[in-house]
Amino acid sequence: MPQKLMLGNEAAARGAWEAGVRLVSSYPGTPSTEITEYASKYPEIYAEWAANEKVALEVAAGASMGGARALCCMKHVGVNVAADPLYTLSYTGVNGGLVIVAADDPGMHSSQNEQDSRMHARASQVPMLEPSDSEECRLYMKKAFEISEKYDCPVMLRTTTRIAHARSMAQMEDRQEAPVKDYQKNVSKWVMTPAFAKMRHPVVEARMDALSAEDNGLVCLEMRSCEIGVICSGMAYQYVREALPGASILKLGMVNPLPKNAIVDFAGKVRKLCVIEELEPVMEEQIASWGVRVDIGKKDTGRQGELSGRKIRTIFGLDNPEVIESPGMPARPPVLCPGCPHRGVYAVLSKLKCTVTGDIGCYTLGSSAPLSAVDSVLCMGASVGMSQGFDRARKWAGEDSRKLVAVIGDSTFLHSGVTSLLSASYNRANITLIILDNTTTGMTGHQPNPATGFDIHGEPTTRIDLEELCRACKADSVVTVPADDMAKVEAAVRGALSETGVSVIIARKACALLDKKSRKDPLHIQPDICRGCRSCMRLGCPAIAFADGHAVIDPSLCVGCGLCSQTCAFNAIVGRNV
Repeated sequence: MPQKLMLGNEAAARGAWEAGVRLVSSYPGTPSTEITEYASKYPEIYAEWAANEKVALEVAAGASMGGARALCCMKHVGVNVAADPLYTLSYTGVNGGLVIVAADDPGMHSSQNEQDSRMHARASQVPMLEPSDSEECRLYMKKAFEISEKYDCPVMLRTTTRIAHARSMAQMEDRQEAPVKDYQKNVSKWVMTPAFAKMRHPVVEARMDALSAEDNGLVCLEMRSCEIGVICSGMAYQYVREALPGASILKLGMVNPLPKNAIVDFAGKVRKLCVIEELEPVMEEQIASWGVRVDIGKKDTGRQGELSGRKIRTIFGLDNPEVIESPGMPARPPVLCPGCPHRGVYAVLSKLKCTVTGDIGCYTLGSSAPLSAVDSVLCMGASVGMSQGFDRARKWAGEDSRKLVAVIGDSTFLHSGVTSLLSASYNRANITLIILDNTTTGMTGHQPNPATGFDIHGEPTTRIDLEELCRACKADSVVTVPADDMAKVEAAVRGALSETGVSVIIARKACALLDKKSRKDPLHIQPDICRGCRSCMRLGCPAIAFADGHAVIDPSLCVGCGLCSQTCAFNAIVGRNV
């Protein structure tokens, strides 16, 4: 059987293809994004980017109801958006197999919280599998579809950043076509009115009991020393194998429901029982509730951040191997790229001393010094609604809130900002909204969105016109300005802040990483003219530094966007040939 070194996400997509999946609908979110991108490369799979995770899951649910195997992928916070259909899908069940990938992010490498998706699986009473390497990503994906159709339920597959973005060997098998099943009308199964939902709830409970008791091949017992026994799953298994090579291990491939009989039996074979899991004590609390004593658990490992082999060895009082300490390196926080179209907008907002409710995306980086332009970031789409509430609260405090601005990206606006704009118009709010339109979904890797006019394959499709959409939402004013022209941006912001009602400014310029045609020759700072005022430094551009009393531009980083020259009052920044 051929093998290949694969990312966990690539292997998950391979497993979906081998399982006969016909449809994948997702919203991009690190660390889940590549699953859908890899799946889109298989001609047998129809793949799409949906407007948000709720829509994506509803599309996948419809395909399942219609008899086809379907997959829906998202990051952990996306599960919150998709929770509405998810919890009721547990009641309706499926026709064709339905799998939902939830990619968690312990350590918050690119997320606003450390949410544990196992809690969603428990609350929604949906079975959840958790692979520990790329090969298991492939195998468990196929197993998830088997369980989905056998037990008439959606199945969640949980990965974490280290599994999704690490490479290990995975086998490759042929695709097994899954015929599209017949659809038969059955209102008591598909129509969740209270009367039918009451009938389906006992079915859900019976299913979970059956799954807990079944030997589904997802429990792996590795008996070694009887002194220490560790129960673990996912990436924690890899850490335990590295740190405790002599320990006995019960590796769980299904983390909801837990296999009670196998766990109780294992606990009876070891003197000291340990439950090692990242984030919440999901397994530990259930195991303890059965009267099984857990000797080492969350009180030792903690609930925050990622685990590691080193941390586990420390917990067990073992010596850690010598580590060559690197010399003190300066911190390198993430920054907006050279030429980023968001930088000029934030420089204007900072200059005007605006209060800015922010949103999720590249533009979140506008909160960092020296721009320091963003006051809040909560979740996708929250900037628009928060600005409405903040405006009313400060008015009750007797303050003038005319310098309040909400910012949101084009993809995020279509994800969950549109409804907030509708609400603002309906409730006669007084807000200024800036849509930072860089014509892509930037932070997750430049995926298209409904405003770009291209689908997941780069093929032309219907383009949502943001100006028309905002006018249809009854915004009182809609103005479009080039994001890299700071004078026009400032004029638009000042004009919007002087008005009442709902004002929308669309600041448009393509992402600098995509729009290579707009790149120009690097600029140059004339040291004899530069006064050392540092106004250009306040842009936070990584291409600009300060040395020997004046600013300097690194030509290897500069893309010639010209924002710095717009800030220089002494015309010291020119083309390199001047």
